[in-house]
Amino acid sequence: MDLILVGLSHKTAPIEVRERIFFPEKHLPTALQRLQAESDLSEGMIVSTCNRVEILVHGDRGYFQIVEAVKNFLYSYHALSRPFLENYLYSHLRQDAVNHLFRVASSLDSMVVGEPQILAQVKRAYSLACQAGSVGRHLGDLIPRAFFVAKKVRTSTRIGAAAVSVSSVAIELARKILGDLENKSVLFMGAGKMSTLAAKHLSDAGIQNIYVANRTPERSEKMAAQFSGQAVPFEDRFSYVIRADIVLVSTGSDSFILTKSEVEGIIKKRKYRPLFIIDISVPRNVDPAVNELENVFVYDIDDLQSVIDANIRQRQQEAVIAEDIVVEEVSNYIKQASRRSVGPLASLLRSRIEEMCLEDLKERRHQLPDEEYQRMEKMLKKTAHKIAHPLITQLRESDDSPGHRLYKIEMFKKMFRLDEDS
Repeated sequence: MDLILVGLSHKTAPIEVRERIFFPEKHLPTALQRLQAESDLSEGMIVSTCNRVEILVHGDRGYFQIVEAVKNFLYSYHALSRPFLENYLYSHLRQDAVNHLFRVASSLDSMVVGEPQILAQVKRAYSLACQAGSVGRHLGDLIPRAFFVAKKVRTSTRIGAAAVSVSSVAIELARKILGDLENKSVLFMGAGKMSTLAAKHLSDAGIQNIYVANRTPERSEKMAAQFSGQAVPFEDRFSYVIRADIVLVSTGSDSFILTKSEVEGIIKKRKYRPLFIIDISVPRNVDPAVNELENVFVYDIDDLQSVIDANIRQRQQEAVIAEDIVVEEVSNYIKQASRRSVGPLASLLRSRIEEMCLEDLKERRHQLPDEEYQRMEKMLKKTAHKIAHPLITQLRESDDSPGHRLYKIEMFKKMFRLDEDS
């Protein structure tokens, strides 16, 4: 029996390919049942996100047969014609499949290394597979181990500590300047997609008072309502800059909407209380000279990007440590899995060889006196155990690599038809 992973990701396939084989969450249980029925596989799990679709299976067939069965399922389920997926799919066998799963769960294979969402997505995929009845002994042992490894990576490294998005970097900088963001207020000039995304992050960070000023009042009201904020007239923006701790500017204006002289007057009315301004507009909407004013901190998109780049480099350094953790945990898992397999297999192998040695004797049972039958039975059992001993010793060979031991286990299972009894 083999553990195999087949899939594609943002590294191998463009979005127009990934979206063609995406599995909506509500369809996953049905898809898993169909996968088992059509592919004759004992266990299966599907991880489907915007950046990857991967199918992890365990089946009583050879590597190429299982890979082909999974491919056939993908083509059939999504009504695709060959060879549409052939240049995008990858497949991993046994130890490589375990390694890939551990790296995915630990966010080492993500578009943004260290992002936390993928672990939650793998956990959800596992839960749905359990509900669909497609998780057995093998995946039931492996997948929770992947969660353990992902947690170990998170707690042993700082791979997820450094912010790598515009919104999260803005929050990081705001905390450095203003301290705790709870009970702070923010004014959004502009109600576009970037402002909405930033508002979500800031709201999650504890911002209580949200003001939205946009030249189109309807858009201000819509965004404000989404975050229990207040829509304010765009022409009154300066009075709200006086109140706000943070001002985020993202409009389509081709000129400055906050100049040095305007902010100079505002900061005096604020009695020089710190003001944090984030200008993510292109072209810039805040005069860079504003940064010269006392207790005013202005960051534009390039400033934020430089912080993001530095944080990405930090994550990459942490990823090197995380990769070592994964390699060690893959080795530990494979060793444990192979050892668990040897004990029951050794007993089955001994019984099967004994059965083979006694087969002809049992057919002649009624032709032999009891004393003669028992003597020959004892002798053949002794012979069977002598034959089995070196084979079992080979299975338990401690110098074997885990991968080679698993290979021998599968070979012995096939040679002696042990899967029939397992």
